Amino acid sequence: MSTPIVLISPAMAVPSSFYAPLVAALEDRGWSARALPRRGFERDLPRASRRHDWSYADEIADTQEAVDAARAEHPGRPIVLFGHSLGGQLGGAVQIGPRPADGLVLVGVSLPHFRHYPRIGLPLAAMALTVPVVGLVRGHVPKPWFGGPGARTLMREWARIVHTGRPPYPVERRISLPTLAVHLAGDGFSIEAAARRFERTLVDEAALTRWEYTRDLVPEGGTAHHVLWAKHPAPVVDRVVRWWTDQANASAGGQEQTRFRSP
Repeated sequence: MSTPIVLISPAMAVPSSFYAPLVAALEDRGWSARALPRRGFERDLPRASRRHDWSYADEIADTQEAVDAARAEHPGRPIVLFGHSLGGQLGGAVQIGPRPADGLVLVGVSLPHFRHYPRIGLPLAAMALTVPVVGLVRGHVPKPWFGGPGARTLMREWARIVHTGRPPYPVERRISLPTLAVHLAGDGFSIEAAARRFERTLVDEAALTRWEYTRDLVPEGGTAHHVLWAKHPAPVVDRVVRWWTDQANASAGGQEQTRFRSP
């Protein structure tokens, strides 16, 4: 059984270098992994500005390009997209496209509709209303706005998710390839209702495995925080490896049964 190539798609406003512990943990298990660059937050890429703008479609194209390149470089090895927050939204778009990865891991991924947030829903909606205005005036969305410094088009599309609860891309079919959704206990950003909304919208229930990263599983010095879980990711990586191994064994078993029944 070939071990997969894991492509980590970062969260909004998080550079690829942040995921070094996650890459190391996956490689310690004998897998290959790398974190993809996040536009606007890498040292060698331009920051968002009036001159440098991009959209969800641009980020999705970047992710698809990485999947295609990994497929060409490592033919015969499975490709797993590991999407964290925004990265999972992008991964979902790739998986319903014509050239998906072989599997998808979602960590802290949701459609953050304001109605799912009982205590901060109205302030969240109000903040999202300001995002397009700020982007128009400043040419980008600066700090301290959420995601800043963010590209005005992408942030406008994100704000639309907050108001509508719908993805910023068409969903003409659901993901049917193996998908693991990791819910972070106490995650104030990707709360349960918002995470379930993403899963119901994009993922076929038969393809979906859910797992909650509860506080009792967090290692010493670690956390289940929406972003900081990646600093001490061993429990999440162990669950990902077990999930993928189960998927591979089930697939091999099905093939074995098919061969046995063949005349």
